[in-house]
Amino acid sequence: MIATIGFFDGVHQGHHYLLRNLTTLAQQRGCRSMVITFVEHPRRVLQKEYIPQLLTSNAEKEQLLKAAGVDEVIFLEFTVEFAKLSARQFMQLYLKDRYAVDTLLVGYDHHFGNNQQEGFEDYQRYGKESGIEVMLCEGFRVEKLSVSSTVVRNLLYAGDVAEAEKCLGRRYTLKGTVVEGRKVGRKLGFPTANLRVDTPFKLIPAGGVYAVWAEVEGKCYSAVLNIGNRPTLDNGQDMSIEVHLFDFDAQIYGASVTLHFVAHLREEQCFATLDDLKAQIKADCEMARIILFDNENTSQH
Repeated sequence: MIATIGFFDGVHQGHHYLLRNLTTLAQQRGCRSMVITFVEHPRRVLQKEYIPQLLTSNAEKEQLLKAAGVDEVIFLEFTVEFAKLSARQFMQLYLKDRYAVDTLLVGYDHHFGNNQQEGFEDYQRYGKESGIEVMLCEGFRVEKLSVSSTVVRNLLYAGDVAEAEKCLGRRYTLKGTVVEGRKVGRKLGFPTANLRVDTPFKLIPAGGVYAVWAEVEGKCYSAVLNIGNRPTLDNGQDMSIEVHLFDFDAQIYGASVTLHFVAHLREEQCFATLDDLKAQIKADCEMARIILFDNENTSQH
């Protein structure tokens, strides 16, 4: 068994580079490949006040890892007791004894065990004691940018979903359930579905207006999305996630909707009148249609 270990949030291009190395080695050696990851963010367990901003739910993560060709995905419970294990103990008790790992592929910047000062050479030494070959995988870059989950998060915080897509190798997604809203959009001529995000701690991109694909009951619709406080409508500090699906007028309360982010159109702004708001929404819809039409043949929705 050849394995790698990490949190793998986002399963981005850097992760895929590591996974390609993992699965290629497994094929060459005629053995199975395994990814060992965690149910909860380790820092969340050690620092209860820490609020992670996750790029993927566990279900999404497992699906993406399996799609990358990994044979087995193991989710470990990260506990305070688990955090006390040294790298040597983890390698012996978990990798060798529990999962029969004989080769460990380590990401270039990955550390595990209770001593974060230890690194690759230490893991190699412990591996020799346990009969595990430890190999190093170099980092991966996109247009001179070293890809990491932190880089992707920062791009999404800035609303730059197009650059985030390059780093992820796919469009960023946000899944939610349609709940009742104030129905103001319908009165303005642009009915919207209000979403409640399903995954705790899921990162919501920067406020503003986006061109998105909206997946509803297995079908994808071109759409325009607004994330924000709706200042023109005096929504206070309540954040709303509202999506207007083009050429769609069904009642979908309770339905699950997955948003695939394509482009950031503009920041949210306050308009003097509802007529000004309606005119801007119409312009947003026209721009979103153009962008989504241009992307239709190459989209990964």
